[in-house]
Amino acid sequence: MTPSHWYNIVPDLPAPPPPPLHPGTMRPVGPDDLAPLFPAELIAQEVSGDRFVEIPQEVLDVYRLWRPTPLMRAHRLEKALGTPARIYYKYEGVSPAGSHKPNTAVPQAYYNARQGVRRLTTETGAGQWGSALAFACAQYGLECEIWMVRASYDQKPYRRSLMRLYGATVHASPSSVTGAGSKVLAEEPGSPGSLGIAISEAVEVAGASDDTRYALGSVLNHVLMHQTVIGEEALEQLPEMPDVVIGCTGGGSNFAGLVFPFLREKLAGRISPVLRAVEPEACPSFTRGVYAYDFGDTAGFTPLLKMHTLGHGFVPDPIHAGGLRYHGMSPLLSHMYELGMFEAVAKSQKECFQAGVRFARAEGIVPAPEPTHALAETIAEALRCRESGQEKVILTALCGHGHFDLAAYDRFLGGEMEDFSLPEERISAALAGLPVIRTPSP
Repeated sequence: MTPSHWYNIVPDLPAPPPPPLHPGTMRPVGPDDLAPLFPAELIAQEVSGDRFVEIPQEVLDVYRLWRPTPLMRAHRLEKALGTPARIYYKYEGVSPAGSHKPNTAVPQAYYNARQGVRRLTTETGAGQWGSALAFACAQYGLECEIWMVRASYDQKPYRRSLMRLYGATVHASPSSVTGAGSKVLAEEPGSPGSLGIAISEAVEVAGASDDTRYALGSVLNHVLMHQTVIGEEALEQLPEMPDVVIGCTGGGSNFAGLVFPFLREKLAGRISPVLRAVEPEACPSFTRGVYAYDFGDTAGFTPLLKMHTLGHGFVPDPIHAGGLRYHGMSPLLSHMYELGMFEAVAKSQKECFQAGVRFARAEGIVPAPEPTHALAETIAEALRCRESGQEKVILTALCGHGHFDLAAYDRFLGGEMEDFSLPEERISAALAGLPVIRTPSP
């Protein structure tokens, strides 16, 4: 059954996360600061102290198009690996957009429409979020304008076709449509773009119009909370509790959606799984970034967020897992990582695509590049079980299908794919631009 409530983990944490700061005053951001970008009900959810938030019936009605999503056991993958481990995966690729992203796109569009908003703007990396928001806006009669990171815009033409099919306007980012994009193009005409740049463009347009708001597909508390339908369903569907739970991380929504309900049960002493986040070696905000206040976008339009970051000016290499090419990590997850509540590892692009091929040949589902990171670590864990003889139960999130990513698989199978080794000096250069946190003004 689809749950009737979203789960908010904040009240269950041993310490509250640091608040976002206004870059001008250095004081915590208030509702009035967020009102130009988000509707009142989403702002309330962002700072909510309630453990559970009821899902509106109008949202549940749309969820029923694909929820509950299936939980499957990977029998054939287990056999191919020769492992005693039992592998389960929660498959979100059955949604209209082919990923987990509609879990938050639908409520965001609903709350905006209820407040009388006419248009939503957003950014998208690989296109899963843009596809999801375009679909959600179509459900509630909203216009949708999307800035798609240039590297993915070129790599994934059918993702932008899907967004347009749902009625959205799609720009390659950086674009000449905005001041933020024009500035980047003037300095680097061939820029591959980044999520930080695309966020700047979408926020700039949203902030300039009274009937337009901005929608974000990851990072913020309310987005992560909407995704907990994944973990809540998995708790009900699993025939046995996991020893290890693994998910990929870019901004954090997929990982949080799967893990938070299990973490609630762990904090209550009912289960004790190891929780593990997996990120790309080319954009390793958890494993090589710093925990500091930084802007969520490149131009510095957003509040300052305390998060694991590589620096808001960091532009990742154009890896095919475009949904994981973000310079920062969810502030909530960053705070929890600092508290030692889960582990994090980084994986190379080739290892991840090898895992995707292995999974597809065994289970028949072609995974998107993003969840291949979780699959790579799942396979590594299962092979460790083969060596040790441990019969661990492993749960992972297959957060989307790869039907729009076959060109990337072609490159891998043809031996044309590269691994990007990120030099420490690039991280150091980007981190040198972190904002200086001053004493709050009176």
